[in-house]
Amino acid sequence: MPSIPQPLDPHDDGSVAPAVAAALAAYDAGTTGPAEVLNALSGARLLVPVVALLTESEVGAHGLRQEKESEMALPKLVGQDGRQAVLAFTGTESMARWRPDARPIQAGTLQVCQAAVQEQAAAVVVDVAGPVQFVIEGEVLRALAAVESGTVTDLPGATVATVQPAPRKRRWFSRR
Repeated sequence: MPSIPQPLDPHDDGSVAPAVAAALAAYDAGTTGPAEVLNALSGARLLVPVVALLTESEVGAHGLRQEKESEMALPKLVGQDGRQAVLAFTGTESMARWRPDARPIQAGTLQVCQAAVQEQAAAVVVDVAGPVQFVIEGEVLRALAAVESGTVTDLPGATVATVQPAPRKRRWFSRR
């Protein structure tokens, strides 16, 4: 039976790390590139959503359908081309903007990238509902999944030219 992981920081209030917020704001304004965002994210805590899925229901004493069993699940996004993405959020506000009933699990960015690669997902979509959406995919995703040092500059083959996040205003994945 799966267990709920212990939090990385039990005192985490769910807010966005200042360095991550600044990097995403500068990226959105066009004053910095994706490498700076990746550097800010590489050592940051992200929140991975967990949602309840009804697995079995029954009709109760008053004739109303009620939950009998449910399971917790990590949702994925599926693109129009069938590719899957793992969701991650920089804070609880951006997660609630996407889905208010989702519950956060703390994970390091590198852990999220490792999980995405293990799940054979094509990308990690950070803050899918904004305020600034950022996509980690391709060689950069695979390099972050493999890295131990936690810095983008040390990634083999990950140069600014290979970083290909989604354009700022494009919705790369649609919610299903």
